Amino acid sequence: MRKSEYKPLLLTTTVRNPERFKALINVLLAFDGQILTNEIIDRIIFEFVARKLYTPLYATRTPHLKEQLILDDVRFSDEDTAEIILNSPQDHKEAGFDKGWPSRFDTFYKFAMELGFVFYEMNKPIEISETGLKLAKSNDPDYAQLEQQVFLNAFVKYQRNNPFRRIKNTNKPFVLLLQVISELKKIYGDDCAGITRLEIPLILCWKDDNAAELANQIKEIRDKYKFTPSSESIYDTCKQVLALSEKDEKRFKIKNIMRELPDEFIRKMRLTGLISLRGNGRFIDFNTLEYEKINYVLENYNKPIEVFDTTRDYYDYMKKTDINLVSIESKIITAEIEKEKFLDKWTDLFELDALKEELKIVSSPKLYSRNDVLRFINEPLRLEFLTALALKKAFADLQVVPNYIIDDEGLPISFAPGGGADIVCHDDKGNILFEVTLLTGTQQNIREMPAITRHLRDCIALYPDSFSVMMCPRVHSDTLEYAEFIKFKDNLDITVMEIKSFIDTLGVCGSARHYRGN
Repeated sequence: MRKSEYKPLLLTTTVRNPERFKALINVLLAFDGQILTNEIIDRIIFEFVARKLYTPLYATRTPHLKEQLILDDVRFSDEDTAEIILNSPQDHKEAGFDKGWPSRFDTFYKFAMELGFVFYEMNKPIEISETGLKLAKSNDPDYAQLEQQVFLNAFVKYQRNNPFRRIKNTNKPFVLLLQVISELKKIYGDDCAGITRLEIPLILCWKDDNAAELANQIKEIRDKYKFTPSSESIYDTCKQVLALSEKDEKRFKIKNIMRELPDEFIRKMRLTGLISLRGNGRFIDFNTLEYEKINYVLENYNKPIEVFDTTRDYYDYMKKTDINLVSIESKIITAEIEKEKFLDKWTDLFELDALKEELKIVSSPKLYSRNDVLRFINEPLRLEFLTALALKKAFADLQVVPNYIIDDEGLPISFAPGGGADIVCHDDKGNILFEVTLLTGTQQNIREMPAITRHLRDCIALYPDSFSVMMCPRVHSDTLEYAEFIKFKDNLDITVMEIKSFIDTLGVCGSARHYRGN
């Protein structure tokens, strides 16, 4: 067994967004309390592959299976799932699990266990914690706020040297980030925009929890390079912190430490709601709407880290909910005039062609945004944001009011609670409700259309000349039939269109009412 060593922080590459965390827990719900055996793992893996949560290469290289990947929320048939698994042996081994699919199961769930959502060991009962159940429940729009609570509760406690990893670094990365930002504000004043993205690798490589020393290290770098140090200079500092040899550079490459690991860290830390991106993504700072929570964390999580002897001890610590923290209410910007001000700011920063390109990217699983702000926004939420910006940019006569929750920079951090349309547009005739989704299969109709119908009925009660537009990457036939039926039954106008069609009309049609009936 490899001895403990200092390493840069790698949270996970298996689970990149909260939707995947929810999917992990939802699959496991059916097995809660059952004894974990290879047979149970086979059933869990079967669900994973059937739901397209994990797609082996065999599926992407086999024509009749590849065609089905387009509809990512439609299950593979049992026959196709069995074929994929049979032809996808896993050359993978994790401690405590047999080589192959059992070890692959462990890679899927290990980080969820580190965060206190689930616990499992071979031949022992599977356990889903209270926080894990809350995360699963956050799939319901009426409980969307639970997602931020769960991740905040987990990351304020998460520490590097836990029993799941052989790591010598002794700090809580998220708490260290908040402490360093606080120390930098002591040095440069309250107007300091926080820590730069280029400085984040220092957080990831830092050996201990001495935030003041790290802030002074950052000050020395800024004194020498201002805010434009080269990647090589930061990488050299990280190597000194970790005492890396030339041989170690092959394991911890510059692109990993300077790009991939910081991106993953920022993406995960934004799930807490406590940090904002400033300067077009160049700085990471406090979200000033959450000062009460930030101060609570800085006051209550500044103690030396605890030592845990077993993974079970650590899990029991992680799974507990800090009621005092999660009960602090977030300040939410609800005033339409404030939301419109923020939307104007971001609209001015993007050309229409750039927004079109980003809409293409977010609607395709094969494309990735390189924008230093957009790539840190989860894809479904990013689609709402981009749609609002595009509508604002293309139609000068339209008042655009998105309903997602924003931080103090106007960037979306979570979906709005259920009960309203994604985006409400006002013009001189009434309202146009824009609803967007990345679903492409049968769930598109099941999960979206009844709610869209309710939103439109509520709107028409106040604004009779209103209609809805539902946008998606691909329109499922069930969705189209539902829209036609509801027009026949209740004379409600729901236009269903592909994102590509929306992109093609931006800047071409003169009014958003062009979309009625298209």
